[in-house]
Amino acid sequence: MASPANPIFATRTTVSSLLAPPLLLSTHRKDGQDRQQIQLVLSVGRWIPGVVRIVAPLPMLSGASTSSTSPGPTVKEVVISDDNEEQQRPRGQRTVPFVIITREKSVLGIILGGGAGTRLYPLTKKRAKPAVPLGANYRLIDIPVSNCLNSNVSKIYVLTQFNSASLNRHLSRAYGNNIGGYKNDGFVEVLAAQQSPENPNWFQGTADAVRQYLWLFEEHNVMEFLILAGDHLYRMDYQKFIQAHRETDADITVAALPMDEERATAFGLMKIDDEGRIVEFSEKPKGEKLKAMMVDTTILGLDSERAKELPYIASMGIYVFSKDAMLQLLRDNFPSANDFGSEVIPGATEIGMRVQAYLYDGYWEDIGTIEAFYNANLGITKKPVPDFSFYDRSAPIYTQSRYLPPSKVLNADVTDSVIGEGCVINTENDKKVLSESGGIPIGIGKNAHIRKAIIDKNARIGENVKIINVDDIQEASRESDGYFIKSGIVTVIKDALIPSGTVI
Repeated sequence: MASPANPIFATRTTVSSLLAPPLLLSTHRKDGQDRQQIQLVLSVGRWIPGVVRIVAPLPMLSGASTSSTSPGPTVKEVVISDDNEEQQRPRGQRTVPFVIITREKSVLGIILGGGAGTRLYPLTKKRAKPAVPLGANYRLIDIPVSNCLNSNVSKIYVLTQFNSASLNRHLSRAYGNNIGGYKNDGFVEVLAAQQSPENPNWFQGTADAVRQYLWLFEEHNVMEFLILAGDHLYRMDYQKFIQAHRETDADITVAALPMDEERATAFGLMKIDDEGRIVEFSEKPKGEKLKAMMVDTTILGLDSERAKELPYIASMGIYVFSKDAMLQLLRDNFPSANDFGSEVIPGATEIGMRVQAYLYDGYWEDIGTIEAFYNANLGITKKPVPDFSFYDRSAPIYTQSRYLPPSKVLNADVTDSVIGEGCVINTENDKKVLSESGGIPIGIGKNAHIRKAIIDKNARIGENVKIINVDDIQEASRESDGYFIKSGIVTVIKDALIPSGTVI
């Protein structure tokens, strides 16, 4: 294949952003013309439309390699160039077997905002699930967005439907003006559920939400769609996830969490073959059905000792779809399916698509209930090692900058706590005037006793209040009184007022 007339040569900036082994630039003189060439070692990959590719000639030196740690043959004297023609060819007719990809341009992130969040009520009374505050300074949506940015996935859509005003406001303030500063020319955009002549319904589920905006997603010149949930707490490098998807030539790759028998009954489990390909699904199995879902997790990378302790793998609700596979599944194979986990992905295995499991062996929590939210926040304060830490310089969690002053702690003993900026603890100077006039200021009053509770924003709690669930009630709805009890945890509603002397 002849080289194009005006090849675009790689620069050092370009090279640093390529998902490939290190490249060595050199100058080579051929046919009287100076051409900048590249020596590199590459694994065989799939075609990635719309980004740089090797255009040949491709003389391969069998068995030679410039790096002992990099797989694949050595390719010499190749030019990196744009291409608009080869991408239109069917996979089997493409003439170039090697590809280089630009990370931030090859994957589109799609974060699903979730449903009404009834299990998280009343935290979701005035906000969407992904907008629920977390760890003093953050919101749940900051977790998947930050994971994307740290993984060089900078083009991100967030699909919302319920109570989305505060979520939209947070995303626009946190990422709307400076996302390019993080990773080139990316974006974080909100896509709200809407009715149209073709589809008069709101989002019916995860797959339906993506289907309704498929016309927009397919316009992006990407190879994969990264499907994420907006209410999970974890830190993950999606680059490794996506790379595993490509190396196995998968149509879909599902992030899998290893777990023991006790936890496994609460999740949708997967069974894999010797290559890590998913062959069976089972939703919250018990008894013999649970035993039948045991797998050898060493196949996915666990050591033998941990594999014995964690013989099950559960879907995390995080997926990589090849673009063509997504279009085919949602439009042709399952045009009425509403959910990825229970309909589309099991259906894809049945029709012969390659669905792979990818092991994630780290902290992960679905913040879907009041109890999970409570435990996850307390887990941040655990000693000596917290369940999840925001103190990771290599993979920070971004959020909205509010420009508040440092927190102030006066005459107080504070232990095992995380304190957000702008707080004043144990000072009465600003509260006395309001208290003397008969009002209750925002915050927690003097001599209050609070145990196993969640206090939402802008709550006003008077003096000598006891929130200790004195009767050990597990479930109660006292919305008119400003609080709910779920799983024995008292949640004081946002903007609620609890009069002085109240005992809950």
